[in-house]
Amino acid sequence: MRVSASWLARHIDPAALPAGPEAIGDAFVRVGLEVEEIHPAPAVTGPVTVARVEEIEELTGFKKPIRYCRVGFEGQRHRYVVCGARNFAVGDLVVVTEPGAVLPGDFAIAQRTTYGKVSDGMIASAKELGLGAESGGILVLPPGTAEPGDDALDVLGLSEPVVELAVTPDRGYCFAVRGLARELATSLDADYTDPVTRVTVPDTTGDAWPVRLADTDACPRFVARRVDGVDPAAPSPWWMQRALLSAGMRPISLIVDVTNFVMLDLGQPLHAYDATRLTGTIEVRRATTGEKLQTLDGHTRALDTDDLLITDDSGPIGLAGVMGGASTEIPAPEDLADGARVDVLLEAAHFSPPVIARAARRHKLPSEASKRFERVVDPALPPVAAERAAQLLVELGGGTLADGRTDAGGVPAVASVRMPLSMPDRVAGVDYPRGATVRRLTQVGCAVALDTGAGGEGVVVATPPTWRPDLTMAADLVEEVLRLEGYDAIPSVLPTAPAGRGLTAAQRRRRAVSRALAEAGHVEVLPFPFVSDAVWDDLGLPADDERRRTVAVTNPLDAERSRLTTTLLPGLLDMLVRNRSRGAEDLALYAIAQVVQPGETTPAMPDPAITGRPSDAEYAALRAALPDQPVHVGVVLAGNREPRGWWGRGRPAAWSDAVE
Repeated sequence: MRVSASWLARHIDPAALPAGPEAIGDAFVRVGLEVEEIHPAPAVTGPVTVARVEEIEELTGFKKPIRYCRVGFEGQRHRYVVCGARNFAVGDLVVVTEPGAVLPGDFAIAQRTTYGKVSDGMIASAKELGLGAESGGILVLPPGTAEPGDDALDVLGLSEPVVELAVTPDRGYCFAVRGLARELATSLDADYTDPVTRVTVPDTTGDAWPVRLADTDACPRFVARRVDGVDPAAPSPWWMQRALLSAGMRPISLIVDVTNFVMLDLGQPLHAYDATRLTGTIEVRRATTGEKLQTLDGHTRALDTDDLLITDDSGPIGLAGVMGGASTEIPAPEDLADGARVDVLLEAAHFSPPVIARAARRHKLPSEASKRFERVVDPALPPVAAERAAQLLVELGGGTLADGRTDAGGVPAVASVRMPLSMPDRVAGVDYPRGATVRRLTQVGCAVALDTGAGGEGVVVATPPTWRPDLTMAADLVEEVLRLEGYDAIPSVLPTAPAGRGLTAAQRRRRAVSRALAEAGHVEVLPFPFVSDAVWDDLGLPADDERRRTVAVTNPLDAERSRLTTTLLPGLLDMLVRNRSRGAEDLALYAIAQVVQPGETTPAMPDPAITGRPSDAEYAALRAALPDQPVHVGVVLAGNREPRGWWGRGRPAAWSDAVE
């Protein structure tokens, strides 16, 4: 997740933000977040200026379309520039890198002759300016962003670095500026304003669109809000484009940019439908055998019965939480008539993380939306996010809010967690200040109450916020207190080693055997303790050989080797072959390790509950089900036992070496 300081400052007191991205990164590290990289401000120097396109001459006779443009600055100053992009027109505001400017990659701009014309500079794209990895043509600034002649470095905010964080799967709420700002404010002890509190969700009557949830386990909540008459050609404001670029996303069009901005800001993925292409009731259900869906990327996908779909009367219109369907896509502005308006239906839903994760992997279709749904999205967000996006479409796209809001389903109940008030102190071995536990849990977003209880020891009763489903037990609350108080405040004290009686007889015997083999020129190895059933055939063992009687592993590391070995020989031979394949010819390997020797009537392993310690009877049954696991010694030899040299040709290893 990439975020700029200016975006964080929307939700945190700007005066509390430290100067420099490194200091911001250090503040994130203090609360347990990992800084992946700090992207410095683009290395752009020299005259980079906002200009207005005054005239375009189309040059012909070349392999690709080329334009010769006159761009104007303040007063009567202008330049002529050759450009191959097609995404701008006369009257647009563009960014011109004038001769003497140097762009990222040490790319110097100078006057040059190309395509038979003198190009006095370059009209720049966002990629060329270091603002984004992708380029959809040259950078066109929205009207009113600046005036011709303004310094583009100030207008574009090119002096601002970006912090990139590696968000772990259990911290899904940090895949949004909302969550990152909360963590940063806690680290800096600064004032934080939850952006959700800035969005007013008005009461409405009726539904925006009829919705039916056929699988409430996979989709507990679905919110729809409609905005009519949106101008799809309206430009996204520069502050929004800059925010998207800083997060690594390319601005596309107003409607797409609004949904992406709200997703990055609040953490709720959204999808926009062309309301005129929807037919009948929207239903959220599982796919049926043989169904197909053409997604927005143009691919037709065969659906699995485990896939969760968004459908209407025409059939599937979206792969829930992953990607929308092409049949209800909002047309690009260039595909519509001049002045055409579109009616937009916004979807903000809450989906089950495992369902979305399986679908994204099954179809090899990772997306920004699925990345967030896999890690749990706040189920209380859908109406807020839908309303925020609708307000932006009204404000920036000239749309009109339609009456009604659909809110099918609801927010799952959140269970309270009880924790002894002194538990964080006991776990960390630190006497935290009075009130620290309650204060830190409140900063996390928990509703906290104290229960003195019958024993007199205070108990914290914390109700986690809807965006923290990972807080389910007392240990989770302890971790939050320790994390926010600072792991560096926990002292590192080595425990005193208790007096012992030295090595046991078994340990002394094992060391003596190992030392004797090493002194005889053998090298100790640690062979893989798992084998496949086919290895016994390779060794030529009879069908009734007791070494074939093995124990299967429920979750093996290697599916082809899923059984515990009854002898060290297969693993030693594998290591012998591996070393020989790497050029080692004279080998003497040994291993001292346990093998497993189940009896003919070994009882099945019971499966006790994990909510508490097994009972004495369960423990006895577990012990009885364990097979014998004796320690064996194995040796394999290859090549010469005595090396060759000036003293002779050496002696190959033979059977007699095994009985020395």
